[in-house]
Amino acid sequence: VSKKLVATVSGCADDALAGLVACNPGLRLLQGHRVVLRADLPAIRGRVALLSGGGSGHEPAHAGYVGKGMLTGVVAGAVFASPSVGSVLAAIRAVAQAGAAGTLLIVKNYTGDRLNFGMALERARAEGADVRMVVVGDDCAFATPGKAGRRGICGTVLIHKVAGALAEAGASLDEIVEKVTAAAKAVGTLGLSLSPCSIPGSKPSFQLAEDEMELGLGIHGEAGVRRMKVLPADKAVETMLEHMTDPSNASHLPLTPGSSVVLVVNNLGGLSCLELGIVAGAAVRCLESREIRIARALVGSFMTALEMAGVSLTLMLVDEELVGLIDAKTTAMAWPNIPAGPATARREEVPAPREAPRKPQDEPGVGPGTARVERVLERVCSTLLDIQDKLNELDRGAGDGDCGHTHARAAQAIREWMRSRPPPAAPAQLLSALADVLLEQMGGSSGVLYGLFLTAAARSLRGRSDSPAWADAMDAGIEAMQRYGGAAPGDRTMLDSLCAAAQALHSLRSPGADPLQVLAAAVQSAEAAAEATKHMEAGAGRASYIRSSRLEQPDPGAVAVAAVLGAVLE
Repeated sequence: VSKKLVATVSGCADDALAGLVACNPGLRLLQGHRVVLRADLPAIRGRVALLSGGGSGHEPAHAGYVGKGMLTGVVAGAVFASPSVGSVLAAIRAVAQAGAAGTLLIVKNYTGDRLNFGMALERARAEGADVRMVVVGDDCAFATPGKAGRRGICGTVLIHKVAGALAEAGASLDEIVEKVTAAAKAVGTLGLSLSPCSIPGSKPSFQLAEDEMELGLGIHGEAGVRRMKVLPADKAVETMLEHMTDPSNASHLPLTPGSSVVLVVNNLGGLSCLELGIVAGAAVRCLESREIRIARALVGSFMTALEMAGVSLTLMLVDEELVGLIDAKTTAMAWPNIPAGPATARREEVPAPREAPRKPQDEPGVGPGTARVERVLERVCSTLLDIQDKLNELDRGAGDGDCGHTHARAAQAIREWMRSRPPPAAPAQLLSALADVLLEQMGGSSGVLYGLFLTAAARSLRGRSDSPAWADAMDAGIEAMQRYGGAAPGDRTMLDSLCAAAQALHSLRSPGADPLQVLAAAVQSAEAAAEATKHMEAGAGRASYIRSSRLEQPDPGAVAVAAVLGAVLE
């Protein structure tokens, strides 16, 4: 038996409806029946009431479509079972007593639903009620439908919408029946499944091999028309649309170039939203290639089959009047809130933003300052390349063993950059340019962390070149790393070395401090802090997922930072 998150197997249909009503102030349950009604029932006085329903397990159908501008009420059966005659009759009586000007039953074409709704209709008429019934059969699966006719599936939701908009606009029962009957003839749906579904408490209704998909399944897991190997999304969609519109298929939808349609891409319950989006895009492209205009597209879960991983495509041929009825406002919670407009794969893209032109001070520097910067950067690069293997070795214990590669990539990127243009001598521009190089080339979270550090440090160095400015820059860089990276000193990361060095650099703020002595002290502090990380429990980064007993070496990020600071001092 497959796993289900239910309270009891027998109560799952009632519990699902109770949950829906609890969360929606616009809905009410009818006492003693599995019936959901609009909370503002008196508002239908003088208008036609619309009732639908069927088995549970197709959520959000049908209770999700109860609301102003859609259904007045729905009658639910147990999972995949038709509702009882008594409950349908109770719903008809409830809307009649609220003053409805006639009632239309919208029924999916299944024998059980036709029998139970039909019987209730006859009894209501015997009581003097004005009740009519429209049966929807939109399934395009079977080339030669049997005596039972075409099954009613997801296209029924569009019929709810059309009927609801007409009723809200005050149309008579006769007019609604006429227009809805015509619309129902212009709807076709076809399902495709990758998996079966299972009723709570039961085993799956059928099996599909790992590499199989089934075309034309019903929404209760009834057999489809054919099984085939799993196809890519675009090919699967093409196969579906071909079958739906094939003139040799007696239940096809006649689709000619220039036709306008409403498209519904419906999740049968267990498909990921990612796949649904891919299928929707493929459907739009495929229809446009046949010169079909997609007046509206609805994508989501509209009529499901429990947890079946699959999709159905519904097409309704539309004119302007039908599109207006689809666009009309409704408060039904399961109807999507989409902007009115056609679907197309040919939408213009927003042009990429242009980068601001470089300011004059961003130009490469020349002169003695630049030569000094180049010497320091070259020392940093060779240091990082020399310790590449050591960093990888340290990283194997706690990470993915690539810390050395990542830093070596940074060193090579900085060398390339210096070869292509002399680095700027002004501190703010230099750090800003290095941030760009590392963000683009270094990779890993280290690249982003260094980028954050250098960007924030550069901002605090703008227009300053005094010694205390470097202490401020170090603090600003560390603050940015902590804000976005989430680590703190003592978490066994590169921050341990940086914070120790920053503490030492605070002496630059004292008048008469010797910058070289202060920097030497900072390097010593950073090296000691890096060594001390071997006794720390990792509190952030990938190493934090590993038991500390296995981390008996210093953190590679902290070692790398200490090495960079040492290279700057040399």
